[in-house]
Amino acid sequence: MTPPPAGGAWHGPNDAESALMSLVKDATVRIHRPEPGYAPEGSDGDFLGSGFFIAPSWVLTCAHVAMEGRGRQVNVVYKTARGGDAVRVGGTVRAALPEQRPGAGGWPAPDLALIQLLRPVEHPCVYLSERSTGMNRGAYYFAGWADGGAGTLKRLGRECRVVGTVDDWSDGDEQVLIEASQLYAGMSGGPVVDLARGEVVGVLKSRSMDTNGGTAIGVERLRTLPVPAGAATAESDDPYQAVFHAHDRYHADRHNSPVDDEETWADVQRDLGCVAGPALTPQQRVDLLGRLAKLPPPVSTRSLLDILGGLGYGYRTVGVPAPRGWRDGLGVLYDAREGEEALERILRYCMSAITAERPYVVPSTKLAEDALWDWVKETAEDRLRRPFRREMAQLRYQGRYDRGAEHLRTPEPAGEPVRPPRSPSVVVLHLEPRAWQPDQYDWRVVARPSDDDLPVTENYQGTRADELPARLAPSLAKAFRMCDEPDSPAVLQVVVPPALLDLEVEKWELPADGRPLGVQRPVVIRCSDGRPAPSEDGAREREARWNRIHTGPMRAAVLDCDDGMRVPVPVTAELRGQAYETVPVLCRYGGRSDAQSVAGFGRVLEAGYGVVLWRRPRAERAAACTEFHLRAVDTVDGTGVADRLPQKIQELRKGVREGRPDMFWSDGIALVYGKPQSEPPDPFLQAP
Repeated sequence: MTPPPAGGAWHGPNDAESALMSLVKDATVRIHRPEPGYAPEGSDGDFLGSGFFIAPSWVLTCAHVAMEGRGRQVNVVYKTARGGDAVRVGGTVRAALPEQRPGAGGWPAPDLALIQLLRPVEHPCVYLSERSTGMNRGAYYFAGWADGGAGTLKRLGRECRVVGTVDDWSDGDEQVLIEASQLYAGMSGGPVVDLARGEVVGVLKSRSMDTNGGTAIGVERLRTLPVPAGAATAESDDPYQAVFHAHDRYHADRHNSPVDDEETWADVQRDLGCVAGPALTPQQRVDLLGRLAKLPPPVSTRSLLDILGGLGYGYRTVGVPAPRGWRDGLGVLYDAREGEEALERILRYCMSAITAERPYVVPSTKLAEDALWDWVKETAEDRLRRPFRREMAQLRYQGRYDRGAEHLRTPEPAGEPVRPPRSPSVVVLHLEPRAWQPDQYDWRVVARPSDDDLPVTENYQGTRADELPARLAPSLAKAFRMCDEPDSPAVLQVVVPPALLDLEVEKWELPADGRPLGVQRPVVIRCSDGRPAPSEDGAREREARWNRIHTGPMRAAVLDCDDGMRVPVPVTAELRGQAYETVPVLCRYGGRSDAQSVAGFGRVLEAGYGVVLWRRPRAERAAACTEFHLRAVDTVDGTGVADRLPQKIQELRKGVREGRPDMFWSDGIALVYGKPQSEPPDPFLQAP
């Protein structure tokens, strides 16, 4: 904190320090043991300790806190806003260092654990340092939960100082000694933030019984998490890379969002007067780390060290965990000398990241490489001389960065057929609101185990929306039995007018099976629209578009969001001019009550698109949406052909249901899938 002037009284933290402390407290959570009759606000004996959000759906805490749960299961409780209500979310311990406590006594260092949340929720995250040596002597601030008296738990924050270590500074499992005036039971697992740099550098481990102090562990010790035995095939294969990529994308997304007015960590770091190494501002750093985090990680630590060595820079091996990710390598470069040379080294490092061997490649990798090159090019043009800029351009397009020789370790695509040998059967559910009773629906169920339709049942007496799942359960169950095959459940195609797009049939639960329909099987939407039949040219165009996405690669195109800002869906003529392989993605769909969303969706359907991906509106969803764009592109482009998309959407829904954070981005995702009709379908017969 700001020291008092000589001979004067200290008046507390300045505005920037106060903002930093608020950001830290907002992300600090408490950990509880799951028990029946749990009271979210009570100090009732199941309180285990503190923790803090470090990435969407990830909590960092101490192993001795997290492993006291029930079978690695814990409850995470946090405040939705300052002074807001407490929210409880289940979590599971994904990794602990070490995994078990050897014998009696306290949990040995590093005593860290990662908890994954079991469902998607919106929450803030701290900023974690990327430096290899996080905690040296100086002033820090910590936060945590403790008994505030009268049986309640309170979130507290205090200043502390690092005064030494339990062992030697170079010890591989060093515990940092801290002095603090008030370090209470229950605060273990809370964050320790560097007040000068404005970043979290450690985790509270223990408190002394006879002094005002305790110990902490640097967050760089997370680099010692086990490395997967085999080559990674996806970001989620390595928890370390998954967590820190999500962390860096989160902070870049929030800072660059044009629609979010809340102060970010980079804003506060700027106000504190921080610098990110010798060459970058906090804003430049958070943007760069976000771009690096969209790339696949380095193939190995050895390959990353080779890149750093090729730049003429190594890392201090004694007592410092080796770097594992792109952010770690950037932190190593912070020790470079000041001036242009430091920035040049960072830009060369970025060029190495662009062209490095890949453990895997996803459809968005090329976009990530281009985005990182744009950053290098713009930064060099703004701050460096022409000869260096020319060198960067040559590295991008020539010599050892020849684009035909990139990513040599990328696995070859699996030898699967372009199309599955047999398309799955379909159960069709037609729903139509009654003209004179719009809150009630007529319906019919049709089984389509092959090319022929087999009517199952129908009802034209009107059924309220809340009664539909129970009324339809027997008919749907019968149709599913007619169409399902082992390991190949029939697709449920829900045919509704555009006004009913908000009906979340994928969440319905049949009485015989508590799982939602969208988890049991693929559930897609087809729009029954009363628009006039298209012209002859329009019909041919729709047929060509449908055939193209079913025989060759697809390309996702986000139509209603640009650089984080909501934009109108293009006019119909422009939509018809899109390439035939285009699959529209709607990021900002606001539901039937939002006129702009309804009109935009209508234009997409009118233009003849039979496959549309969108996400349903959620009140708690954050304004920033870069992660959704990135993953939607990977999902559509990576699926290959359109008739695999329904099964892919089912996999994502299952992942959300099973608590897989790498799939939480898809919460609320929906798919229109149905060949556009060349003629309007037959209407329901309704009584006069």
